[in-house]
Amino acid sequence: MIAFIYLSIAIIAEVIATSALKASQGFSILIPSSITVVGYAIALYFLSLTLKTIPMGIAYAIWSGAGIILISLVGWFGFKQQLDVPALIGLALMISGILVINIFSQSTHL
Repeated sequence: MIAFIYLSIAIIAEVIATSALKASQGFSILIPSSITVVGYAIALYFLSLTLKTIPMGIAYAIWSGAGIILISLVGWFGFKQQLDVPALIGLALMISGILVINIFSQSTHL
């Protein structure tokens, strides 16, 4: 169970870092640039802790998939970026995939 807490921290840190990366305007603004670097460091550290118990492919699939979904929502609501129907369908499929892995895969129950 602690591995999923670490994975959640890694996902949240990655989403914060990516949001700050957008706000940094190509690393030209100090505070968002610093948040980006620290956020990615935290994300990778907690992802590495996750890999001690969850298989690499499964952990990375959840980390990257959840990160894509969340950062898409941040872009949509926070930065007013548009998502068309194919993008929304793709994100829904990703959510479905994450749910299938977490509910049915024995790989996450080590």
